[in-house]
Amino acid sequence: MADSKQNGGGSQSGWLNRILNGIEVAGNKLPDPAILFLILMVLTWFLSALLAPVQFSEVHPGTGEPIRIANQLTGAAIATFLADMVKTFTGFHPLGVVLVALLGVGVAEHTGFINAGLKWMLGFTPKSLLTPMLILVAIVSHTAADAGYVLVIPLGGVIFYAAGRHPLAGIAAAFAGVSGGFSANFIPSGIDPLLQGLTQAGANLMDPDLQVNPLCNWWFTSASSVLVILVGWYLTDKVIEPRLEDTEIDGDPEEMPKMEAITPEERKGFFAGLAAMFVCTLLLILATAPETSPMRSPDGQITAFSAPLMQSIVPLIFIFFLIPGVVHGLVSGTVKKSKDVVDGMSKSMETMGYYLVMAFFAALFIYSFGKSNVGILIAVKGANALKAAGMPGQVTIVGIVLLAAIVNLLVGSASAKWAILSPIFVPMLMALGLSPELTQAAYRVGDSTTNIITPLMPYFPLVVVFCQRYVKKTGIGTVAALMLPYSVCLLVSWTIFLIAYWMLGLPLGLQAGYVYPPVP
Repeated sequence: MADSKQNGGGSQSGWLNRILNGIEVAGNKLPDPAILFLILMVLTWFLSALLAPVQFSEVHPGTGEPIRIANQLTGAAIATFLADMVKTFTGFHPLGVVLVALLGVGVAEHTGFINAGLKWMLGFTPKSLLTPMLILVAIVSHTAADAGYVLVIPLGGVIFYAAGRHPLAGIAAAFAGVSGGFSANFIPSGIDPLLQGLTQAGANLMDPDLQVNPLCNWWFTSASSVLVILVGWYLTDKVIEPRLEDTEIDGDPEEMPKMEAITPEERKGFFAGLAAMFVCTLLLILATAPETSPMRSPDGQITAFSAPLMQSIVPLIFIFFLIPGVVHGLVSGTVKKSKDVVDGMSKSMETMGYYLVMAFFAALFIYSFGKSNVGILIAVKGANALKAAGMPGQVTIVGIVLLAAIVNLLVGSASAKWAILSPIFVPMLMALGLSPELTQAAYRVGDSTTNIITPLMPYFPLVVVFCQRYVKKTGIGTVAALMLPYSVCLLVSWTIFLIAYWMLGLPLGLQAGYVYPPVP
């Protein structure tokens, strides 16, 4: 009986655990993430040198010229690499996002604002509903660009640990919502008009007059949110957390919150901080309300990718946590002098030393991989093979989902991949009678689901760091094994959901249909 309980109550759970444990062991035998990026960079250099003399017939969708692999071992390439090294590192997008956001979050955490909020929330939220609530918050965080990676994911660990649950399960659930469900959201965000612009450019290659609405997938991504929450909820509570029962939490006790009742001082400070956050929100609404607001794009849109508001999400996170954190500290008594605020920022930066090292080598690898054109060649070859297969529409849509998922393992940026693939996929499916909006939806499904299992995703090393706060031995394999069930289940269920959604004729979004030419 005891053995059957330990195996999760059945042979299915037993073999699944054996597979995931094997993946974890194998993955953790990989080099440290920083060294892994260094090895991949060197391999990219040698691969580029081998492929540079080869004449490929594939055409670069952006230039219309045949793709040529750029040798990264020439004297000129190495000289440019060295000259650009500092700029490559300091310009690495996730680096600025993480550091700036954590400066504000660090103050809110150091003064006790975040901890008080968690205690208050846990006071009325049933433990059984923490998982869906966390995943819902993770999905909504997509509206704030990459903020979920540096805010919601670590809070997942904090919330679960404070509630007496395994913190790595909380981090996994939040990571699944933030990154695995990246294309699921009830609220429009900057990624919608960004992808729409690339989709329209691809569609205009065949139909110069066709217009694609920026919210052409809104209904589908909204409905997908429910799917992601249900799948994530089931996997977290029934698969991931039971598997973590024997994983010892051996992190620094001083770094991990305790489940204690909120004190009167904390409660008073927390609500004062919330009031400060409300005032900040009101001021932001007033600043963006006028159609001529400088926070809007030139054509007056708020959610357009070019709108200063969307480009200011990370600084706004800094402000929206710094000010409430300071107010909470002043009211509750945890801030008595200005140095207390600076100490909060300093403490948050102290935890980022390991991430800075990984970010340095990740930035150099991504730079070399992009310069070599190896990633573009792989993507275009895959797209051309799919096109040549000449499969029925439904099968082709599934093929696009799978190809996007595979390419996503190598190229992290959603817009960068779609810039490469949309000029091929969109006209190809239009020729088959399928709309650009449907093609974009299929791409978004594949682009989301494998984010959480590839160490080449820029924020993956950061998740490893968050896990090491609780379990020191956490490595790439640990996180990959945690996230693989989410990735596989989301890929399968979301693809089926898309096909069923299509077959039922449910609306994809605003001014969006399934066929081309569009039905009047």
